[in-house]
Amino acid sequence: MAQKITLHVDDREIEAEEGTILLQVCLDNDIYIPNLCYLKERKKAAASCRLCFVEIGGENKPVTSCTTRVREGMTVRTDTPEIRALQKTAFELLMSTHNVDCKNCPANKRCELQKIAKFLHTGLKPKRIEKLEREIPVEEHPFLQYFPDKCVLCGRCIDICERVQGRPYLTFARRGFNMFVSFYGEESPDDLPCGSCYQCVEICPVAALRKRDMN
Repeated sequence: MAQKITLHVDDREIEAEEGTILLQVCLDNDIYIPNLCYLKERKKAAASCRLCFVEIGGENKPVTSCTTRVREGMTVRTDTPEIRALQKTAFELLMSTHNVDCKNCPANKRCELQKIAKFLHTGLKPKRIEKLEREIPVEEHPFLQYFPDKCVLCGRCIDICERVQGRPYLTFARRGFNMFVSFYGEESPDDLPCGSCYQCVEICPVAALRKRDMN
């Protein structure tokens, strides 16, 4: 059985199991830290969205809370001006490639980007960074629609596909700026499990993946 330890987060004393992911401990104690790629069930943190930075006493630079495990006596700050500046910059970079069309998006009112923007007191359309267009091919899939101009590359869909189906039917293609989620496999549509699953659609934080209209 894991040992209980005590840490301090934003002047609050919190008890947690030693070795638990710091981000999860904060979320479990109603301390919100912006995040997109984190899943409690994920085997290895992706740390790709660069939103969950915190400051830890004794560390000389901010760290991602999704890759940090709690230990006895740890002192954490989630709300310093430096941390907020880092989070806002990361968010603006993310939104510089995002097609903001909330009123026509099925994720409207439940979108993680809207939640983060509200929390950081910032807009969804960055003012400091030029709008960037990515050249991403739109791939056909018999059961899914993918909107690369909405995708935040969090990898949640790939992770849950592998965990639920035992192997991923989704993967990242390309690298860097033009990375996107690709469908792969040689199965015929009748052999794909997607039509009875749709877990990737449910877990997408921004509705970049949607059910294809079969009518």
